[in-house]
Amino acid sequence: MKRITLLALLIGSLAFGQKSNKKEDIKAIKSMCGCYEVKFNFAETFQKEKDSTYKASPVKKDYGLEWVELVEDASDKLVLQHLLIVGDDAIVKHWRQDWIYENTNFYQFFKEKTWKFEQLEAKQVKGQWTQKVYQVDDSPRYEGTASWVHVDGKHYWMNTTDAPLPRREHTIRKDYDVLERRNIHEITDYGWLHEQDNRKIARDDNGKDIEIAQEKGLDLYIKVEDSKCLAAQNYWKENKNMWKNVRDKWQTFFDKNQTIHLEKSVDNKPLFMHLFDLKGDTPKAETDKIIDSFVKR
Repeated sequence: MKRITLLALLIGSLAFGQKSNKKEDIKAIKSMCGCYEVKFNFAETFQKEKDSTYKASPVKKDYGLEWVELVEDASDKLVLQHLLIVGDDAIVKHWRQDWIYENTNFYQFFKEKTWKFEQLEAKQVKGQWTQKVYQVDDSPRYEGTASWVHVDGKHYWMNTTDAPLPRREHTIRKDYDVLERRNIHEITDYGWLHEQDNRKIARDDNGKDIEIAQEKGLDLYIKVEDSKCLAAQNYWKENKNMWKNVRDKWQTFFDKNQTIHLEKSVDNKPLFMHLFDLKGDTPKAETDKIIDSFVKR
């Protein structure tokens, strides 16, 4: 009887610990929402092979004001939309991050405009959160799974996964086509940070990789008053329905659990330019048609 009682207490304490950790996880993820002054910093660190003709990317430093909107708030899924404020309150719909608890379905970036579907077993993602990151047009970018860590007053999540070239690179670099990213999201006393240790990789069609160089990234999100991001909040109120239609359309492809291949451009324009030209009251049929034109059958 004592053994049974002790076992029940042990199981109960483990279950409580898991629920408690999940509560801390959700708190950490939600704390990334709000208005932030952002400092973007990237520098190439190591070159794999000596080559006198090799030209490293220049050090990148940039600044911005960004609003992070909590778009969906469920017990097992949180959706955070980033909106960048530039110039005289002009708004650029920026990247999006979905956090899904114990997710098993993944679209892993391969190269060019291809994401391969992969599925993990439930036991492999027990207690973990998947971060799914999307492009400005809500097409896939990269995703990975890991546990949030809460220890010694620190709260962070870390994962390594493959991604396409960032916008700051794809216009100036043609010698690599995959960025292997080690992403660290950490909650801080001033807001949060996104730290990266990246490998620039040239990948052939068989999946063989050659490392070209390495890179360090550090994006600092410094919390400011929400009122500084009022323009972004107003933009989202006016346009959120159209972007929900876009997300819903993409979800119909994700639900097929099949490899996704996308066109680079249609009518000489990338997808984001087609969508950015639309107004908030654009019918769903129109956004559906645009997205359909970019998905290779």
